[in-house]
Amino acid sequence: MAFYPTDHPPHTCVRPNRSIHAIVAALLPWTPSGIDWKAWTTQVERIVALGMVPAINMDTGHVNLLDPAKRGETLGKARDLLRGVRFVAGAFLGDAPGQKFDAGAYKRSIEEIQNHGAVPIIFPSHGLGTLHGADLIQAHESFAAVSDAFYGFELSQAFVPFGRIYSLEEYAGLLGIGALKGAKHSSLSRIEEWKRLELKDRIRPDFQVFTGNDLAIDMVIYGSDYLLGLAAFAPDLFALRDRWWLVGDPRFYELNDALQYLGAFAFRDPVPAYKHSAIQFWKVRGWIEDDRPAPGAPARPDSDRAILATLWNRLAPFVELTR
Repeated sequence: MAFYPTDHPPHTCVRPNRSIHAIVAALLPWTPSGIDWKAWTTQVERIVALGMVPAINMDTGHVNLLDPAKRGETLGKARDLLRGVRFVAGAFLGDAPGQKFDAGAYKRSIEEIQNHGAVPIIFPSHGLGTLHGADLIQAHESFAAVSDAFYGFELSQAFVPFGRIYSLEEYAGLLGIGALKGAKHSSLSRIEEWKRLELKDRIRPDFQVFTGNDLAIDMVIYGSDYLLGLAAFAPDLFALRDRWWLVGDPRFYELNDALQYLGAFAFRDPVPAYKHSAIQFWKVRGWIEDDRPAPGAPARPDSDRAILATLWNRLAPFVELTR
């Protein structure tokens, strides 16, 4: 049985020499006194200098731990720092289980993001997750009333309890919304992502599928772009990997494999603790001094540092090739 829903298995659908659209989910580090804005600023500047797009107020940015004021502060700092440079921001609603879908709250979040010069991505919520079929499509159509360019977001419950992966029928309906320019897919399933690539190729080739599969970062070779938390660990190496794919350099595979080892370790269960893994990895790299997890976020054991150092030793030689 073919995984890809056509007559062609996925290995025949590799797309060489493709320019990969890279969005990096920015990490939000903390110190004992609060958010480490200095490290955050350095990270965002690094992402932009590499020609990549930063995404703030995402899962990697601990958006579910931030109150509306902190989310707004992060937006403001990104706007002031980037000064017109394109970035993406999560339209997040911190609703509770059992709450109904709040279209007005989403629209206000979308407008706030756009007023700060960013492209909104519709973060899942408990309320949005209750909608199915035509109601889900209609909800996204309502977002188009206040935005002519936004992204959708499928997120597995492995990341957050309010996550939702849509049916293929629902996904096809979303492809009919012109203002919806693409969608992040974080099911952690190659098969589900291959199905979405095939569907968009048939129905709407200009639509962008952004892989969020940190356990299969080579999905880019099949036509996915990416919006990855793993890219925050080493945006410089992801940029090098992407450049090698564009020019057909076979070293792409060696670097991709090394990055995937890091992803497999960092995104093991419990998956949400990957954010602490990122902070630990930053300390191994010398990018940060304090590698404690964010308040209220799941932590990795101290013993992970030695393993992350071993993984870094495999990746470090590639850094010289980025200079």
